[in-house]
Amino acid sequence: MDDLKKYIRNIPDFPKKGILFRDITTLIGNKEKFKEVIDGLADRYADKKIDAVLAVESRGFIFGGALAYKLRAGFVPVRKKGKLPHKTYKAAYSLEYGEDILEAHRDAIKPGARVLLIDDLLATGGTLGAVIDIVKKLKGEIAEIAFIIELKDLKGRSKLSDFPVYSMIQY
Repeated sequence: MDDLKKYIRNIPDFPKKGILFRDITTLIGNKEKFKEVIDGLADRYADKKIDAVLAVESRGFIFGGALAYKLRAGFVPVRKKGKLPHKTYKAAYSLEYGEDILEAHRDAIKPGARVLLIDDLLATGGTLGAVIDIVKKLKGEIAEIAFIIELKDLKGRSKLSDFPVYSMIQY
């Protein structure tokens, strides 16, 4: 999977000075590599009995929707505050360049559902920490937390240590 690094563009000082942004648009724009990513994830989770894939707005949706389809699982969008129309559970989080609130519908999954959490990138772990809080409120069972990219120096995995974590590409 290290071959995939060639398809990720580095953007310095985005969204603010000092951040090196790992741009996945060049990866997902390549039909063969995008297929390789989705097929690789689908193979990994094929026998895990995943009921739903929860993906974080917005880049996580790209992978989560395609993966849910391949796994014949439900797809649950986890969105920023105020974007979902029905009753939600909320969780606040911090990341390397700000703070925000995530939400999911209160009826997004059934209690006991096996869920896979996915996002494009693991940095500090704050975003997925908030998603874990929401899944606990929903009474779901986290099968694994998956990322396309992990920035190892930021030690985000340590905040998710109660659950299995998988990343395809590490920097």
